[in-house]
Amino acid sequence: MKKRILSMVCSLAIVCTMMMTSVINAEASDTKPKKVDGSYLTEEESSTGTTADRMARGYYLMDGVCTISKAGLTRVYAYASTTANQEVEYMATIVYVDQYQEDLDEWWQVDWWMEESHDDVFLSTAKVVTVDRGYYYRVRANHIAGTAAGAYDESASVTDGIMLP
Repeated sequence: MKKRILSMVCSLAIVCTMMMTSVINAEASDTKPKKVDGSYLTEEESSTGTTADRMARGYYLMDGVCTISKAGLTRVYAYASTTANQEVEYMATIVYVDQYQEDLDEWWQVDWWMEESHDDVFLSTAKVVTVDRGYYYRVRANHIAGTAAGAYDESASVTDGIMLP
């Protein structure tokens, strides 16, 4: 009789342990990375963002893409491109590299540049940016396509933040 009771207690302890472990694992998998101003703070090696809404396409602008990836201990590779629906008189891509400031809970711009093209359909630009370790970084880009007279479409893209440990 004692063996039967001891066996039941051990079985009950094993079942309780399994149930607690599954609850703990479910809680851990439900957590999502923090999102700040449209960008998640991730531990990924790279991140890509595109213009948000396909319905936001204009007469001139088709879409835009930006990417950030690790390029060494203190460098990130930033890329952005703009694609027009047709050959346009003027295209521009403005690229911003932002650093997440944890104490302020916001992104701060650490670098930017602009690339322009005329009578084109596609424009891309890239740069390796030297940054400080221990922060999250993201890329934002503005994509512009239109005429020299000033009629244009504009959209934006943004990546998630990647940590440079």
